[in-house]
Amino acid sequence: MKTKTTAKVFGAAFLTMALAAGTVTVHAEEEQYTIGIEQFAEHGSLDNCRKGFLEGLKEEGIEEGKNLTVDYKNAASDMGTCGQISDSFVSDKVDLAVGIATPSAQSLYNAAMDTDIPVIYTAVTDPLAAELVDEDGNPVGEVTGTSDKLPVKQQLEMIREILPDAKTIGILYTTSEANSESSIKEYEALAGDYGFTIETAGITTTADISLAAQSLLEKVDCLTNLTDNTVVASLPTILEMANEQNIPVFGSEIEQVKIGCLAAEGLDYIELGKQTGKMAAKVLKGEAKASELPYETIEEAALYINESVAENLGIEIPEDMTSSAAEVFDEITEYTVEE
Repeated sequence: MKTKTTAKVFGAAFLTMALAAGTVTVHAEEEQYTIGIEQFAEHGSLDNCRKGFLEGLKEEGIEEGKNLTVDYKNAASDMGTCGQISDSFVSDKVDLAVGIATPSAQSLYNAAMDTDIPVIYTAVTDPLAAELVDEDGNPVGEVTGTSDKLPVKQQLEMIREILPDAKTIGILYTTSEANSESSIKEYEALAGDYGFTIETAGITTTADISLAAQSLLEKVDCLTNLTDNTVVASLPTILEMANEQNIPVFGSEIEQVKIGCLAAEGLDYIELGKQTGKMAAKVLKGEAKASELPYETIEEAALYINESVAENLGIEIPEDMTSSAAEVFDEITEYTVEE
């Protein structure tokens, strides 16, 4: 017994000296994480959210291929698929589930609420309407994230400056998206202050887009887009129809302006995603629970203008707007779906 004790003491002393001499290297095992990302639809703004999210995690030391495994799935704007993806993430017991856009955020939270899997969301316009926070703005469970609430006032001001004679603004929206219903209420509440009336057309599926857009274009002077996922995914079709009637379409973020909207007072979805990634990193590292983190927003909107679209429509953009814009595009980028 005494011999064993002496050996242990000697071994510990030898290890201490070896470490001091730098002859032994001890590697601490790095924490590994697995997350599931559910994106509701395939379009530029949500793609940018996802890119930004992973960049935000990387900046916090959590990087795909090193200490992070990512299971990414796209629901293709289908609520049934949303539910299947959400259930699969819960079944796989991911460390954290990420919902990009309101329907995916709601679906993931419903699937995970009775588990210990936290849910982080992004691109949710109205977390209260989506029932992800309570009346005081606090998370309803282990769920939090970022909102892409539209700067409606700034958008109306911009439309009025570009189209001084316009009277009616049209909005296409999906009736099942809580974020769209919320945004329309704000548009209707503020439109009168700028001499506008709002005309809306609701859809339930992508198949309704063409008929609803045609009907709406007959009644309005311009269209303005929300962050409505089903509508934005069909934006090239809407733009083609509007261009045939020489009716301008305003976007809600930079990617929509790149592919043919005239202008937008919008958000940078890469930055929104980064902000969300940093929140997720806190939860993964155990620095905070999702329920302890109030949802966050990006307060500042930026002006984006497409001069090529303006030229095609015969619209002259005021010089002071182009000079103050965050970015001015001189071409229309063809919309492509990411692989």
